[in-house]
Amino acid sequence: MPDPRVEYASRLERHLKIAAELDRRHVRAGNIKLAIIASGVILAVLILEKLLSPYWILAPVALLVAFIVLHERILRAKSHAVTAVSLYRAGLARIDDKWAGTGSTGERFRDANHVYADDLDLFGRGCLFELLSTAHLPMGEERLASWLTATSPQDEIIARQQTVAELRDKLDLREDIALTSEDLRPRVNPAGLMAWAEGKPQLTRRALRYVFAFFALASVGALAYLVIAQRIWPLAAVLAIELVFYRIWHNRAEEVMSKLHSNAEGLTLFSRILERIEREPFASPHLQARASELKAQSASRAIRDLARIVYWIDGREGMLAKVLDLPLLYSLQTGFAADAWRIRWGSHVRSWMDTAGEVEALLSLASYAFEHPADPFPKFVPTEPPEIAGIPVFDGQELGHPLIPAAECVRNSVRLDARTRVMLVSGSNMSGKSTLLRTVGINAALAMAGAPIRGKSLRLTPVALGTRIRSTDSLQEGRSNFYTEILHIRRVFQLFNGPLPLLFLFDELLEGTNSKDRLIGAEGLLRALMERSTIGIVTTHDLALATITASLGPAIPNFHFEDHVEDGRMRFDYKLRDGVVTRSNAIELMRLIGLRV
Repeated sequence: MPDPRVEYASRLERHLKIAAELDRRHVRAGNIKLAIIASGVILAVLILEKLLSPYWILAPVALLVAFIVLHERILRAKSHAVTAVSLYRAGLARIDDKWAGTGSTGERFRDANHVYADDLDLFGRGCLFELLSTAHLPMGEERLASWLTATSPQDEIIARQQTVAELRDKLDLREDIALTSEDLRPRVNPAGLMAWAEGKPQLTRRALRYVFAFFALASVGALAYLVIAQRIWPLAAVLAIELVFYRIWHNRAEEVMSKLHSNAEGLTLFSRILERIEREPFASPHLQARASELKAQSASRAIRDLARIVYWIDGREGMLAKVLDLPLLYSLQTGFAADAWRIRWGSHVRSWMDTAGEVEALLSLASYAFEHPADPFPKFVPTEPPEIAGIPVFDGQELGHPLIPAAECVRNSVRLDARTRVMLVSGSNMSGKSTLLRTVGINAALAMAGAPIRGKSLRLTPVALGTRIRSTDSLQEGRSNFYTEILHIRRVFQLFNGPLPLLFLFDELLEGTNSKDRLIGAEGLLRALMERSTIGIVTTHDLALATITASLGPAIPNFHFEDHVEDGRMRFDYKLRDGVVTRSNAIELMRLIGLRV
């Protein structure tokens, strides 16, 4: 595999040079246009003085039109080069762990009631979605968010891993899709286009399109006849018949066109994305099938045809179109063309959008895989044999948190299986208990999305993931912190009703109640969890809670994090150790900040 930093830096340098050269061409083209205009003014003066033929003015006009077209192409190419520069700078920032606040946060996918998304920092500034997503289109972001927030079937996850591994080195494809998608982003309305495409057709009489075309030609012939023979009655007769058509069909045609809320240029760009996917030689069977389906349905060509229709629809507001609307039946022909397109292709639009979104989401995971070559794909294993209740497996070696910079990340190994059903982790405040839970949870989410994980290796069973790491009281809803916590725990317990075994992660279990009730409640919850196909981790700073392992058996061993005071400061190594923590730092912390205790 190529070094991601070297590859990105090389491509960045190339696009910077292209952008600089295009900027010079932009300045030259602007100066030439000014010179042409100045020469045109001089020629106009000479023509007015009758020193030159009026035909001389055509030369600067033609040159100006040519340079306007050329200048527009230069500006478009420069915009692409600048976008590519931003693309590779963002990639280098992700490699250097300086990406927070620079990408899409996925905030619109945030759900306060989701069973693990908020606890694991999936969405928001500096969260996992921002690190992963290079998608520019709404459907690409939606697909990536859905993979992160729900467990896919195992065969789909494995197929996704294989696809991501293939796409990892397809930098040209990633660049082409990204540049086109960036231009398309402000112009695309997937929901609006799909709603129109799947709507009920209004103009289904196909033969009328030929009738309207005939009468449009007839009106042109009648107008020519009026000019030549000075007789108006043929034109009047044609216009009278067209007026009848207009009164019958105009409102329906207008309804069809008014509901097509799409940008013609955006559709053209979308067709380019589909065309790029169609011509890419994929090795993955899934992507081969997707690309073959697009080619078989002529998806890119069909979208280009719709773009042309939308140009006609937008053109009906022009003065010339309004003048010619009746004789040429402009709006009727355009409306019928739009509905004919909908009848033929409307049922395929959702699939085309879905393919583009899936490819963008896959390219996001491929970018992450390319930028983190040391991060392996996890391996999926079946549950433990039925004779020990089909217990899932989570065996992660040297797991790290992907949102913590590599230079600061302390890695720990975690193994959960039939022998270690629940890890009960004790330790003082700030020692690393919550970070351990988030590390396990976010790597599980990455694994089940089909992405590489941050660690040396991970073997796991596909699981339903449930967490309770954060919970706060709510004055508006009249809920205490404890009540909020147990409501969230109930949502985790509801995952029992699903088809997958459960991986649960509980931080400071039942911290909002007194020590006696916490001990009784925690033991009851853990007994209930162990009666099902579950594995998990529970953390606590209450050493009394660590004693319940004696009554629950060897499948719930104790682990802990340590700390010590050095030079008047609390120090942590964030390394997970066997056994119960032997000291607490609460009193020491109070003394360090000056409280007399």
